[in-house]
Amino acid sequence: MLCFYSPRNALFCFLLFFFGTAQGGSFAKLGVNYGTLGDDLPSAARSIGFLQSLRAGAVKIYDANPAILRALAGTRLRVSIMVPNQVFPSLAANRSLADAWLAANLLPFYPQARIRFLLVGNEVLSDYSVKSSWPSLVPAMANLHRALRARSIRDVKVGTTLAMDSLKTSFPPSAGEFRDDIAGTVIRPLLRFANRTRSFYFVDVYPYFAWASSPSTVSLDYALFRGNSATNYLDPGTHLTYTNLLDQMLDSVVAAMAKLGFGGVRLAIAETGWPNAGDLDQIGANIYNAATYNRNLARRLSKRPALGTPARPGAVMPVFVFALYNENQKPGPGTERHWGLLYPNATRVYEVDLTGRRPDASYGPLPAPENNEPYKGKIWCVFGGGKKGANATEVGAAIAYACGQGKGTCDAIQPGGPCYRPASPTAHASYAFNSYWQQFRRSGGTCYFNGLAVQTAQDPSHGSCKYPSN
Repeated sequence: MLCFYSPRNALFCFLLFFFGTAQGGSFAKLGVNYGTLGDDLPSAARSIGFLQSLRAGAVKIYDANPAILRALAGTRLRVSIMVPNQVFPSLAANRSLADAWLAANLLPFYPQARIRFLLVGNEVLSDYSVKSSWPSLVPAMANLHRALRARSIRDVKVGTTLAMDSLKTSFPPSAGEFRDDIAGTVIRPLLRFANRTRSFYFVDVYPYFAWASSPSTVSLDYALFRGNSATNYLDPGTHLTYTNLLDQMLDSVVAAMAKLGFGGVRLAIAETGWPNAGDLDQIGANIYNAATYNRNLARRLSKRPALGTPARPGAVMPVFVFALYNENQKPGPGTERHWGLLYPNATRVYEVDLTGRRPDASYGPLPAPENNEPYKGKIWCVFGGGKKGANATEVGAAIAYACGQGKGTCDAIQPGGPCYRPASPTAHASYAFNSYWQQFRRSGGTCYFNGLAVQTAQDPSHGSCKYPSN
């Protein structure tokens, strides 16, 4: 589509150039989230080169990292940067601080780096420990927007990233509705801001988690974009047919926005993807599924005209895959450290063309998935010993934490106990980690301990020392 300039259609021409259209446009290539929570990752300059070799169209980073932004200067990659969660409340309270943050963190790299999105906070509304800061979210966005406009910067859109748990209801899609604690106080002002500034509602949407939480009722093929008429879902409220889980989840957000009177606000996918590995008890986290999801996602987004979603056919949206690397310092379950397109040594976890143009037949074989069914065996959590730089002090602190939780967690490794081995602190660590995890795994406890623990299917019990098991 051609755009002929005139004063009347100047705004349209700009939006066509910047946002693209359903027939083509700048969001044909997937973006990639570039996280840095690893102690073995390549330099910023090498990482940007890897992004280009992956044929990414954009990159999102989780702060205003100067080394990364310098490496992005002069590239064609569109850039999204983030205002850290701990920073934005002060920017809401003081316009001059917002301007100063912009001057220190964005202006030194703009426009040499093609910064297009400024995202204020990361999944803030999922963190109840900072609930008091939630009302500051939109005022911080507004102050940064004013600071950009005051400097005549109009091609940087301001937003924030929100998880799917911002919704209290997401099924069926037509029943989508925001949580009562945020709908009127935060989300409505957020949508009003996005609508007024022509920005987006940025959502982190992971079909993996929706499928993994209910694998007996949600088809894996439906989650991986390879469903058929037998797996399609018909929404009883709208009579729209869904062929994949991602569209279903996105349209629940669309419905929720419409219920607040802002059904026209555009969506952007700030994070999506599939884990390439995980813990023994984490279903479906494997290379085969990860490659299938991201290849099919890229192929779907490359369609012209754009497919959009059933509720928004033809809609074009920016999409960022999570993530560039497997990051070994991310806390939580094992999947948290295995979302990367690349290993830290820069080899590919699997082949993927982020433009979506490469046919499946051109790819080599993938390792067969071996964990698409729930793991039914026993699992223990033990000292892994593989963390780089781990020392006795760190191990001792982890043991103290594990033993300080619950009741009787570490009785067996006290003097006189059946597992007491004073000459082997690693044996004490294994018992403590496992005892803690077995007690608290169902309430969110993880087998991680700052990278010191791993899951095993081999019973570590010995002699009279019996380790608890699931």
